[in-house]
Amino acid sequence: TASSSAARVNDKCRAAASSTRKPLRGRWVRFMAFALWRGVNGGKLGALCRARNDWIIDRLQPRHFCFGQFPIGRQSVVAGSPVIPRHRFTMRLQEQALDRRQILIGGGGLLAVGAGATYLSVRGMGSPATYDSAVQGARVTLAANPAASEFIRYATLAPNGHNTQPWLFTVAPDMIEIGPDFGRRTPVVDPDDHHLFVSLGCAAENLRLAAAARGFRGEPSFDEASGTISFAYQPAKPEPSALFDAIPRRQSTRADYDGRAVGPSELQPLVAAATLPGVEMILITERPTMDRIRDLVVAGNSTQMGDLAFMRELKSWLRFNPRQALDSGDGLYSAASGNPILPTWLGERALDLFLTAKSENDKYARQLKSSSGIAVFFGQKADREHWVLTGRACQRFALQATALGLKHAFMNQPVEVAALRPELASLLGMTGKRPDIVMRFGHGPLLPYAPRRRVAAVMTA
Repeated sequence: TASSSAARVNDKCRAAASSTRKPLRGRWVRFMAFALWRGVNGGKLGALCRARNDWIIDRLQPRHFCFGQFPIGRQSVVAGSPVIPRHRFTMRLQEQALDRRQILIGGGGLLAVGAGATYLSVRGMGSPATYDSAVQGARVTLAANPAASEFIRYATLAPNGHNTQPWLFTVAPDMIEIGPDFGRRTPVVDPDDHHLFVSLGCAAENLRLAAAARGFRGEPSFDEASGTISFAYQPAKPEPSALFDAIPRRQSTRADYDGRAVGPSELQPLVAAATLPGVEMILITERPTMDRIRDLVVAGNSTQMGDLAFMRELKSWLRFNPRQALDSGDGLYSAASGNPILPTWLGERALDLFLTAKSENDKYARQLKSSSGIAVFFGQKADREHWVLTGRACQRFALQATALGLKHAFMNQPVEVAALRPELASLLGMTGKRPDIVMRFGHGPLLPYAPRRRVAAVMTA
C-alpha cells in the first residue's frame, strides 16, 4: 500500500542519515555551493527545483545522497517541481571559468533550505555599498598642503603582488623612507622577493609624483644594504601632472576588455611615460606575438596550479566578501576581480570545488585575446635596485594608461615560473635578460577598487 511504501522509504532514509551523518556535511556544502552559484549566474533555487530530470541528472551523480533526513525520490516533489529519480545524489559540479586571482567568490541568491545559518552567513558578508564608501576614503584627492601621512596614503595606492602591501614607511625631517615588510612576503610565488621590490618601486613613484604636484621635489634612491628607498625632498614649484591625477583612479582591471585597438596617439605617450634609465619596455600589439605570450601564460598557470604550496599561499590572500576585505584591509577581494561574493566559509569550499587549470587557462586566453596589447619590462640587471626601477617604470605606464582611459592587468606567470623566463626573453629579442613584468592593456570596465590598510598600520613609530 501507499502508506506502507512511504513508511519503508522513511525507515531507509533514517537509516541512511544515521549511517552517513558525517559525510553528509561535505555533500550539504556542495549542494549549497551549487545552489548559490546558480543564483549568482542568473538562476534561483526555484529554477533548480523546476529543472527537467535530464538537466539534473547531467549534474548529479547517484551516490546515495540524502537531503537532510528526507529522501529525494519519486515520492518527493518540492513546490510542484518534476520528480527526481529515487537515488540519493551528490553534486558533480562542472568546471567553471574562474581566474586564479578571480575565484568564484559570490553570492546573490540565497538558498532557501538551511535558511537560518545561510541568512546569518550572508548578513555577515557586509555590504558592497559600505565597502565602496570605505575604499573611496583612501582615494580622496590629496589636500593642497598635505601632511607626510597623506603623501604615504597616495604611495600605498600602488599595485603590489596579491595586494599584500609589503611596505613600511618611516618619516624623518624632509624625508620619507620606504622599507620592505618581509612579514608580508609571498615566498612560494616570489621566492627571491622580486615582486616585493617591484611593489616598493611602484609606491616610490606614486610618492614622487604626489610630492611634485604639491610643491616638493625629490628623487627616490635605493640603498642595497638596507633594502630601503629614501625619498628626500625640498620645496619647489608645484608640478601637477596627468600621472598624478590618475593615482587614485588606477586599478588592475582583471576582466575581459573590448578588443579595440590602441592607436599611435595613445601608444606614444605610454612609451614616453615608461622610459626610465635602467629599464627597457617592449610593447607588443601584433597578434601572433601576443598569442605566443598567451601560450607562455597558460603554461605558467598550469605549472602553478599543479603546485599545492602555490595554491595554499594564494588561498591565504583571498577575500571572499566585503566584510572580510575591510577587516583585513588587504588581499584579493572578489568583486575587485569582477566576481560576486560569498560567505567566507563557502568561498573557501567553492575554491576547492570549482577552480581548475582548464577553466583558468581558458579565461586567460580570452582575456589576452580581448586586450589591445602587452607591455613587458626588463631591468638592466637582475638585482633589487633594478627591480625597484622596474616598479617605477611600470607604475608610470599604468598611470599613463589610466590617464588615457585605458585599463591594465598583470600577467606575470611567465615571469614567476623561472623555467619560462628564457623563452619569453628570447621571443622578444632579449636573450640573456630576465623579464620582470608582463602587463596587458586595453579598453575595459571599471571594477570595485582593492582595499588598503590604514596609513597608521604601514608607518613605523
